[in-house]
Amino acid sequence: MRYGLYRAALTAGAALFAIAPASATDLEVTHWWTSGGEAAAVAEFAKAFDATGNKWVDGAIAGGGNTARPVMVSRITGGDPMAATQFNHGRQAEELVEAGLMRDLTDLATKEKWAEIVRPKSLLDGCTLDGKIYCAPINIHSWQWLWLSNAAFEKAGVPVPKNWDEFVAAAPALEKVGIIPLAVGGQPWQNSGAFNVLIPAIAGKEVFLKVYQDKDATVAAGPEIAKVFKAADDARKMAAKSNIQDWNQATNLVITGQAGGQIMGDWAQGEFQVAGQVAGKDYTCLPGLGVNELISTDGDAFYFPKLDDEEKSKAQEVLASTMLNPQVQVAFNLKKGSVPVRGDVDLAAANDCMKKGLDILAKGNVIPAVNQLNTEDTNNQLNDLFVEFFKTPSLTPEEAQKRYVAIIEAAD
Repeated sequence: MRYGLYRAALTAGAALFAIAPASATDLEVTHWWTSGGEAAAVAEFAKAFDATGNKWVDGAIAGGGNTARPVMVSRITGGDPMAATQFNHGRQAEELVEAGLMRDLTDLATKEKWAEIVRPKSLLDGCTLDGKIYCAPINIHSWQWLWLSNAAFEKAGVPVPKNWDEFVAAAPALEKVGIIPLAVGGQPWQNSGAFNVLIPAIAGKEVFLKVYQDKDATVAAGPEIAKVFKAADDARKMAAKSNIQDWNQATNLVITGQAGGQIMGDWAQGEFQVAGQVAGKDYTCLPGLGVNELISTDGDAFYFPKLDDEEKSKAQEVLASTMLNPQVQVAFNLKKGSVPVRGDVDLAAANDCMKKGLDILAKGNVIPAVNQLNTEDTNNQLNDLFVEFFKTPSLTPEEAQKRYVAIIEAAD
């Protein structure tokens, strides 16, 4: 992946108004961005869309994607569609597209040459069904990060860890001074997300792909995944006193030094930024848990349900174009902690952690996001398993692995 050629200060603004409508139109946009950092980022989209003469009507749904997606799907299938809605990259909106409920954006994508600017290519492929493009990818988020509080380790009198094993080894020193080693919230996706970060970090990229891409149950039952379950057992012991719910509450424990670390996607950077913390000084980030430096191509895309209102339909195209405008891409992603999907922007203002991510992407050390490989049904089964595993110390790694294998065997 190549990120160069374009500076945020260059005059890309003119393109923002290229297809602006003659009259203002209100568009309701649903999403699940409600934390401080997320709200600051989404405000950049709203500001840019309002600048076209239209009006962004914010439809934020609290509780995260698992809470928001059923609401979004219910509205679309029930005949009360919003004008635009967030989904993650992958197969979350596949059935809605197949049912003919989503706008075909192929003409706009062709006109604006999305195939030439969106990187990696897999993101636009994820928006494509039967040769037609149904969504606008807007960022690259990666789950593959361990965030550490420098102050917590200083208080514990141990060096800031450089990898997962050092982090596990430092846990007793953290606990001795009343610090929770690992902050994990109670939402199901946080448990499964942490496990899915451990797989490529502990077992490697090849094992990750064999399990989730090839659905190889033999590998899922093997010794490499057994090592992952052992690491997950360490993680749940380290997180035993982490009695919070939302992911950003867990991040706040790291920001305030009440927890040593958190396994979370790079959207956590937005929370550190809002808190005024500086990467490399106040907190440390370890891509691939400091073991295997890989980046997953997760992130977000916007879909546009079919509407009967002609003016709103026109404004949908303006919104899609606005979201992929280079100037807007930079403004949004700097606050979101994610990386632009455009391959022709340069994040001169990127912090140390974002630069690490960009370097890994430039080297091509990437893996697909789990959402791109699994159906929602499979992910929900995995969520249930990992919630039970993290909350039930009596559920052994060996028994959990057997149940994991059964899910992989039955996966589409």
